[in-house]
Amino acid sequence: MTQLRVLVTGAGGQLGRDLVDALSGEVPAGGLAGDPSTGRLGARPPCDVLAATHSDLDVSDRTAVLSLVEAFRPDVVLHAGAWTAVDACEGDPRRAFAVNAIGTRNVAEGVSRFGGHLVYISTDYVFDGTSDRPYVEWDRPNPISVYGRSKHAGELECAPASTIVRTSWVCGAHGSNMVKTVLRLSAAPGPLRFVDDQRGCPTFTADLAGALTLLATERLPGIYHVTNQGATTWFDLARAVLAATGQDPGRVEAISTADLVPARPAARPASSVLDNMAMRATGLALLPDWHDALERLVKTITTENQPA
Repeated sequence: MTQLRVLVTGAGGQLGRDLVDALSGEVPAGGLAGDPSTGRLGARPPCDVLAATHSDLDVSDRTAVLSLVEAFRPDVVLHAGAWTAVDACEGDPRRAFAVNAIGTRNVAEGVSRFGGHLVYISTDYVFDGTSDRPYVEWDRPNPISVYGRSKHAGELECAPASTIVRTSWVCGAHGSNMVKTVLRLSAAPGPLRFVDDQRGCPTFTADLAGALTLLATERLPGIYHVTNQGATTWFDLARAVLAATGQDPGRVEAISTADLVPARPAARPASSVLDNMAMRATGLALLPDWHDALERLVKTITTENQPA
């Protein structure tokens, strides 16, 4: 069988690194071995993967993108490259749209010009967070931040046959994320304060990468919400991180978003819980409960940090 050729943009990020592992047939750090029936790893033989980090490929550079796609001729492009610093995006809309919108336009053009299938990674921040129920794939986006607007603009650049995957509250073994922040802060004495008025679905890259591998290699078109199962607040997530390390969750104190000092430049949706309706309707296996994924990630991180 001829190996599927897959280009991964943003391959140096926390999701990108796990994507490269999953596509190569490896189990990402903190991941599950899986089999074809799970919709995670093992769905097909390893792919021929070209991992393009930001230093390898600036997606806002149209000439560079088209040249790389023409040279590699991928069957699938998994476009994980993005500027995800929410507050920084608020202060620099030009860069946010150059990377997240125009960058996606360039990748989409390359896919269209040289063949292949595009998988674009989007975000829960395309919604305003005012819904009294979880958002399904067919709800109308209404982003309230520059980051959210730039990522929604990226969605609009994708051809109808593309796959758009919205995810949320991403954490993994690589890079910076909330789980690592809680672990770092917990090393010092005193209380930890996290907001309890933002609600979403924590998603763990080791599990997400497997689902993306399946969607990409099967080239399933349309919008999919892909998260670990269950919703929570940042406050309760922080408590769960402490509990997973045997620490006292009571150290975590609840505050409101308005109490954050300094105030965050970008508005956050109050409730951006994503319903994985398209995955259920398509018969795809959902990702595990976020508590299970958190336990695996914390074990991975703490084991790696133990002295040899």
